[in-house]
Amino acid sequence: MSNNKTIIDCSTNTIKIVPLTPAEIAQQDQDEAEALRIESEKEFRMQKIAELKTSAKSKLISGQPLTEEEAEILLF
Repeated sequence: MSNNKTIIDCSTNTIKIVPLTPAEIAQQDQDEAEALRIESEKEFRMQKIAELKTSAKSKLISGQPLTEEEAEILLF
C-alpha cells in the first residue's frame, strides 16, 4: 500500500497528500495482517465444509453412519 494519505478539505476545496506517520504505517501493517489471517481462516473453514459434505455424501450412498459434524453440515 501507499505510505501516503490524501486529505480533502471540503471547506477550502483543497487536497493534500501527506506521508503516513510511523504509527499509521504500523496500524496499516497490522490491519493487512489481520485481513490475511481472516481470509485464511475463511478459506480453511470453506475447505473443511466441502470435505465434510463429500464425506457425508459418500457415507450416505454406502449406508455408513454419519459423524455428528457431517450430519450438522448437511442440515445447514
